[in-house]
Amino acid sequence: MANFLAQFLSIKNSCERLVIAVEDVSDLWPLVKKGFEERVPFKRATLNNKTRNPVFVDNLPAEFILTTDARLRSRFPQEQLLFSFREPYATVILVTCEDLDEFKTILKPRLKLITQNDEREWFIVFVSRAPPHNDQATKLAKKVYARLEVDFSSKKRERCCKLDINGPEASFWEDLESKITECVRNTLDRRIQFYEEEIRKLSEQRFKPVWSFCNFFILKESLAFMFEMSHLHEDSLREYDELELCYLETVNIAGKQRDFGGMEHGDDQAALLNHQKKPLTQIVQDDSFREFEFRQYLFACQAKLLFKLNRPFEVASRGYSFVISFSKALALHESMLPFCLREVWIITSCLSLADATAARYSNGLVGPDIEREYYRVRGELYSLCRAKFMRLAYLLGYGSAIERSPVNSASLSMLPWPKPAIWPSVPADASSDVLAKEKMLLQVTPRVKHFGIQRKPLPLEPTFLLREANRRRASLSVGNASEIFDGRTTSIDGSGSAAAMSRTNSTPGSFESSIDRPMKLAEIIVAAEHALQKTISDPSLWASFSSLDEFEQKYLELSKSAAENYHNSWWKRHGVVLDGEIAAVCFKHGDYDLAAKSYEKVCALYSSEGWEDLLADVLPNLAECQKILNDQAGYLSSCIRLLSLDKGLFLSKERQAFQSEVVRLAHGEMEHPVPLDVSSLITFSGNSGPPLELCDGDPGILSVILWSGFPDDIMLESLSLTLNATSNADEGVKAIRSSGATILNPGRNTITLSLPPQKTGSYVLGVLTGQIGHLRFRSHRFARGGPAESDDLMSYEKPTRPILKVHKPRALVDLAAAVSSALLMNEPQWLGIIVKPINYSLKGAVLHIDTGPGLKIEESQPIEMEMYTYTDTSKSANGLNDKNNTSTDMETQLTLKDGSLELPGWASDITSVLWVPVRAINEGLARGTSAGTVSPERPSVVDGLRTVALKLEFGASHNQTFDQTIAVHFTNPFHVSTRVADKCSDGTLLLQVILHSQVKACLTIHDAWLDLQDGFVHTGQTDCRPTSAFFPLVVPSSSKAGILFSISLKTTVTEEEVKAMNPDSVLNIRYKIDGNRNLGSHTPMSVGTNGSEDDVTQLLTFKSAIVLQRPVLEPCLAVGFLPLPSGGLRVGQLFTMKWRVERLKYLEEENKQDEVQYEVNASSEHWMIAGRKQGHVPLSIKQGSRIEISILCVPLTAGYVRPPQLELPNIGEANISCNPAGPHLVCVFPPPLSSSYCIPAS
Repeated sequence: MANFLAQFLSIKNSCERLVIAVEDVSDLWPLVKKGFEERVPFKRATLNNKTRNPVFVDNLPAEFILTTDARLRSRFPQEQLLFSFREPYATVILVTCEDLDEFKTILKPRLKLITQNDEREWFIVFVSRAPPHNDQATKLAKKVYARLEVDFSSKKRERCCKLDINGPEASFWEDLESKITECVRNTLDRRIQFYEEEIRKLSEQRFKPVWSFCNFFILKESLAFMFEMSHLHEDSLREYDELELCYLETVNIAGKQRDFGGMEHGDDQAALLNHQKKPLTQIVQDDSFREFEFRQYLFACQAKLLFKLNRPFEVASRGYSFVISFSKALALHESMLPFCLREVWIITSCLSLADATAARYSNGLVGPDIEREYYRVRGELYSLCRAKFMRLAYLLGYGSAIERSPVNSASLSMLPWPKPAIWPSVPADASSDVLAKEKMLLQVTPRVKHFGIQRKPLPLEPTFLLREANRRRASLSVGNASEIFDGRTTSIDGSGSAAAMSRTNSTPGSFESSIDRPMKLAEIIVAAEHALQKTISDPSLWASFSSLDEFEQKYLELSKSAAENYHNSWWKRHGVVLDGEIAAVCFKHGDYDLAAKSYEKVCALYSSEGWEDLLADVLPNLAECQKILNDQAGYLSSCIRLLSLDKGLFLSKERQAFQSEVVRLAHGEMEHPVPLDVSSLITFSGNSGPPLELCDGDPGILSVILWSGFPDDIMLESLSLTLNATSNADEGVKAIRSSGATILNPGRNTITLSLPPQKTGSYVLGVLTGQIGHLRFRSHRFARGGPAESDDLMSYEKPTRPILKVHKPRALVDLAAAVSSALLMNEPQWLGIIVKPINYSLKGAVLHIDTGPGLKIEESQPIEMEMYTYTDTSKSANGLNDKNNTSTDMETQLTLKDGSLELPGWASDITSVLWVPVRAINEGLARGTSAGTVSPERPSVVDGLRTVALKLEFGASHNQTFDQTIAVHFTNPFHVSTRVADKCSDGTLLLQVILHSQVKACLTIHDAWLDLQDGFVHTGQTDCRPTSAFFPLVVPSSSKAGILFSISLKTTVTEEEVKAMNPDSVLNIRYKIDGNRNLGSHTPMSVGTNGSEDDVTQLLTFKSAIVLQRPVLEPCLAVGFLPLPSGGLRVGQLFTMKWRVERLKYLEEENKQDEVQYEVNASSEHWMIAGRKQGHVPLSIKQGSRIEISILCVPLTAGYVRPPQLELPNIGEANISCNPAGPHLVCVFPPPLSSSYCIPAS
């Protein structure tokens, strides 16, 4: 079967469409040919794929060929089976007949003979040529067609269709297309089954010695080509995939040595997209094919199908995988291949794949994920091509033009050198080329980095080229082994030119390429150049190596293509890294603007990923571009970023150079000064201790830790720090500023800032701003304060712990009266004011005292202050602890100046009491009451109240104030009440005077006398003294004492005495008080307590007015309460309450009025009054006249309640006699019970 390979290829190249055979029985083809050929390709067809699933095919190609054509004649049966894909897929039989007898005798037997082959798919087209106006001919044609259908069609399948040339034909063409499609489908199914059976038979013999891959290939590709002609591209692609797997299995069978291929001229150019580059007959080898050409042929066929399926992204993906896998196969046979064929083939294959897929791809063709993956694969293709291109350029001596960047070093240092069997030798006539190369190597000088940064250059070679090339020579001269390893010490720093200088220090002599002498670097380069020129067959590719400019142009083109595709994929970081390589070329050619933009992208990537080692390699280049472009802001930022990198990446002198540039620009004149962000260089934090706590309105001193990353000291002309409130987002930012210049030392610095009063809340550090020279900077990064010994600890985490807490307005101090009991009225007393700081210092506090009306300060006496001690067992009424005793360790006498005094220092943080000498003034005379009255007219507490307004100014700058008004109660020592104890028969009255103590002190009465009002006289005593003189009389606190006076009424009073009559009696008491100022009333400070003075001078005098009334012996009116109803009172029942008023005598005060005013008072809760509550009733002025006052009442509540009372407002109580007196309480019964019941209807 392998002999048919050439014939198979010829048939395959000539066969492009499905063949539809035309059996022209009645010579009708010239008549219908145009109409038939206009219908191809078929717009819509349904075919079955290999798995017998229906597939819709658009534009199915087909070709109509007469059975008499030479292309369908003279074929051997074996050819028809082997190449059945070119055989007709359907047979169209064209017939016509106008006579039924002719059909039966001539046409029918011939059709039976044509259709007797069961393997052919056929159908009959009956062409009617009857004119429309000839009914007879039309009828005959219909009869003939009907008979044709009966004879050749069946219920299972219609095999006939009718074409009326002179009539409508729209439905015929649809019927024709469906029948052709049906025939093609059935034929295709049989042929697929045939090929599968043959392929299965060969597959079972695959591991036998007689098995031939060529036979398997012809069958497999015939099936694949048949699918391709039928537009079943998915099935065709699947066959090629299986064919490739089968071929790889045969290639890997051990024991068979095959020719790999790739030795012919032009094989360096990849044929991944050109399956017709070499005929298969040229690459056949025994029973198989050469691997180099055949694997590319298979991929080209696959790529062709994928392009037809409109899947260029899959071509790129498969192509990249194929390049990687095929390059490994090339590496295995590299010693037998031309020099650097592997590298050249990879370059051409990557470029062809990238160009072809880009030409056939349009955005939006696939989903976004597949699109990004497509661009990633294209980026990988360009990146691989770029790496191989640089490897060849390095071999040709362009290594000095390649940027020694991390990405280039990573690509080339891990890329092995070419491995030919023998390294190429220098041609005999290449002496001038060697001299030129040596001169070029000597002239190369490495570029010095900005800031004088010295770094070991990154390597661009896996091993020393000199050693590798000489090792692969046929033999080595042991005596010259030192030359082989000459580059070891000089290439450590990565400088290839320095190594070349050491190797080319002698003048080259003859270049016979003696095999005993090791080659020098220039000779290796020249030898590689001549060998590579023979390998590369593409003129455009070799032109890229013709000069340094051409190389850089091609290198830049590949780098830009790779970067652009990476940017469109999800490997954007790879694109940014390649932007750095583009920037290096732009910088070399003076395009600093474009270089700076690319370097900025690279630096941004390295910074975001935290790759500081890579950033330290690129950032100086960006700074140099910015300096050349006079971009002062960018240059400053780059210097700051260089200083922010890890200290181990640069030497100390290099870091100092960075700082000197910053200081130079900061103190110079910048055209457009911009704020500089030093967040990565200067960080800050609060102290490690608790936050500073202040009260609302308090200033303070805030201590902040600054971490400086500068290598030397640096001066900050100004410094400010903002505080952000954590509780209230709407609260504005508070800025605090330093008072002067600040010098930052490297590492940790502690500074203090004056803190103005802040509002309530918690504050965290915000933004640090300041000024270096004329340059303003800001930092918004936060450092975690570490231990004192770790000055280099820096963390950029935002703090959550507040640095300042300003508490809400609260009571910082409390001012209260020391005692709650009353002090003596009209006497000098010590007013105690307790000053209690509440977790707040009162250092330097000033107290302002302002007394209210009726109270004054005794300025003759000094103000005393002492410490106040507390007890835990009792608390006073005002919320402060009572005092057990007062410590005398801390006592101070203060002087009041303009109503103010300053508290001593010892009282700043402890509770103290301030004793102020005051006197409450009351010019009125105390008045006594009668003991028998129901509501005695005792003096009101409000009359003895006095107020003291206190204002305390405290805080760091007296910014805190506390206002408090203290109410102090003053009272007289006694309250006096009187009553007549007894009335003697001779008219003498015994007047008892009761003294109620009103102070918390012990009172001792030494003397008392009563100055009587007019109308009364003392009996028995002439000095107004009491009848019993048990003095001194001690009255304890809250106790009573009584004094008895004997008085009588004065019988006669003259007119002069009446005019000068004194209405009040005055009680005079001489007493002494024994009390403690910590408890209440006490001995006035003006009275000596040391016992040196006379006792008389220590006595105090108290006077009280007493009103004595002459008794009413004969009342003028009598009011009697009439009895209530005998049945008792019930709630809700109306009854009449009656009083009787009788005149006993005429009273001159009534002014002869013959009527009396009355008023009934009753509780509204207990009684409802139905009549008038008040009014006037007539009452004669004659003695004995009477009248009854009655009113209707309704009880509201049950129980004992007070009844309504009758009062006579115009008559004094002394002139009214209640006889009989009314009851105090009356009994009211509940309402009577009520019940109801139902009577049934009769």
